[in-house]
Amino acid sequence: MASLSKLASNPLGAATTTSVLVLAIYLALGRDKKERTPENPLFAKAAAREKRVAVDGVFLKRFSRLFKILFPTLFCAETGYAAMVAASMIARTFCDLWQISNGTSIERAIIARKPELFGKYISRFVMMMLPIALINNLLKYGLWRMSLGFRKRLTNYLYKEYLTGYTYYKVGNLDNRISNADQLLTQDVERFCTSVSDLYSNVSKPLLDIAIYARQLTRAVGPQGPTFMLCYLVVSGALLTRLRRPLGRFTVTEQQLEGHFRFVNSRLITHSEEIAFYNGKDREKMVVESTFQALVRHLSRAMNFRFSVGIVDTIIAKYLATVVGYYVVSRPFLDKNNTRHDNSTHGEIMEDYYRSGRMLLGMATAVGRLVLSGRELNRLAGFTARVTELITVLKDLNNGRYTRTMVTGKPEDNAVPLVPNSGKLITADHVVHFDKVPLVTPNCDVLVKELSFKIESGMNLLVSGPNGCGKSSLFRILGELWPMFGGTLTKPAQQHLFYIPQKPYLALGTLRDQVIYPDTKEQCYAKGTTDKDLLGLLSQVHLQYLVDREGGWDAISDWADVLSGGEKQRVAMARLFYHKPQFAILDECTSAVSVDVEGFMYTHSRTLGITLVTVSHRKTLWQYHEHILQFDGRGGYEFREMTEEEKQSAISMQEAHSAPSHPSMSKKGKK
Repeated sequence: MASLSKLASNPLGAATTTSVLVLAIYLALGRDKKERTPENPLFAKAAAREKRVAVDGVFLKRFSRLFKILFPTLFCAETGYAAMVAASMIARTFCDLWQISNGTSIERAIIARKPELFGKYISRFVMMMLPIALINNLLKYGLWRMSLGFRKRLTNYLYKEYLTGYTYYKVGNLDNRISNADQLLTQDVERFCTSVSDLYSNVSKPLLDIAIYARQLTRAVGPQGPTFMLCYLVVSGALLTRLRRPLGRFTVTEQQLEGHFRFVNSRLITHSEEIAFYNGKDREKMVVESTFQALVRHLSRAMNFRFSVGIVDTIIAKYLATVVGYYVVSRPFLDKNNTRHDNSTHGEIMEDYYRSGRMLLGMATAVGRLVLSGRELNRLAGFTARVTELITVLKDLNNGRYTRTMVTGKPEDNAVPLVPNSGKLITADHVVHFDKVPLVTPNCDVLVKELSFKIESGMNLLVSGPNGCGKSSLFRILGELWPMFGGTLTKPAQQHLFYIPQKPYLALGTLRDQVIYPDTKEQCYAKGTTDKDLLGLLSQVHLQYLVDREGGWDAISDWADVLSGGEKQRVAMARLFYHKPQFAILDECTSAVSVDVEGFMYTHSRTLGITLVTVSHRKTLWQYHEHILQFDGRGGYEFREMTEEEKQSAISMQEAHSAPSHPSMSKKGKK
């Protein structure tokens, strides 16, 4: 009361406090409005996709969806850790009450100049140090374990959806609702789980403190004091919740821009050689700097907003709460009509004041923490929106639905509407049959209106045509990466198809893993294949020297850097020989291999009974195929048998390539 009277008697102080509070609220609201006007295209794109993020019914619905993942059953490890944290918080609150009582007794003994009482209460404090330290650290340990458990469950759930079928491919190539899925699966999940566990502590502990302190204070100063504090909690919480609404949107946009900045940097590392050859450092520097500046501008706006709201937070949740606490605790002592201390000594009044005052300050601190926890709740709303959006996209893709921004031109008047996944897929061994299947990109660009051809095992097919005519689209539909927009496709199961691109994928692991991928060492041995058999496969592609050169089958290296371009392609062919599928799709996979070695590998593939479907511009490969599928690049195609003249021409070209290029070379060879 004295504090309020003193403030009222000082108009300048009251005006200054009020002005600062009003200015902070104005800045907070003003920053919110400014934030809604992006300054750069990247941020504008993110803002266009931005959804409303706030602590409301939508947030509760999203969070309840994730809550079922974090706590799948009532009796799970996370429930146990949550119970342990709750028990630790209760024990810690009673420890705080004991410390208040014991600390007051120590001070009373000092003021009364009684050494024996001082020694008694100090001894009690020393004896309680270990239990109190144990409880405090048990609380921290429980929160750490709970956060780790949340992350483990949520990560396992997401990766189960992400690695189902070809969802990991579709999320970045078919659907454009999410960019930088790697950040969502790692950084955002970790922050969400940490935020949930921290919020559990930051909300539960203050609520528990308020309940216990209110009960104790009701006995000491009456029910009016705690009731007044709780009314202040409700009013201040409502005001600050309104001011903090933009924090959730700030969090979502911040994570989007952070993800894009990380993507730009990883892209620079991935394509560093190409950029160096083009001398494109200045252009890439411009891209990196513009992306970083967009992030910096957003973070600056977010910091300015948090600064403005932080002023209001500090005043309302800390200082005003303390003023209210002083006012409540002072009432029984300053009210002369109160008969509570009429017969008390000065020491007893001091002890009662210290005890009540500390409990009330503890309650005021708990109220302030609870009010400030709303800030974390808004951040949690942002992370919750991001994670639930990822789950929604993964579920849609696993159910054959995807969303993509179309950039096609105006459709023709008589054009049949294109519906993804409207085709029919039949699984059958030793046959690939396209029956009126349109070649359509996920963006609904029609490359071939209806494609029909059929090959069976032993009918090796060469696919040719200009760039952009549909060769890669054919393979992606055959590999079930792209949806079918009609027709009927009959093909073997995926394990009987094997695709080798121009740049083969090299796995993390040993030299053995490069040959048997995607099998593991145990699966390889279970098939009856030994390391000696694998060495035979390498000899078929003229790479038997790799085992000795690299230090054995169990050697681990960065194989993408260790192996040359030709060695990578030959390792991929050895991988093909190991798996021996019914059909092999070879997409310019021997472009870095000499013609004679290439011919040997193609001949060996046919010997193993592998039917080849090849894309290549080398005429020398025609002799290893019986049929040709030729696209004209204008939506037309031709499927036919290859003539003997074409095969003979290919054989002649191979002999010319294999022969010495100069007469003197042949003479030196004879010598």
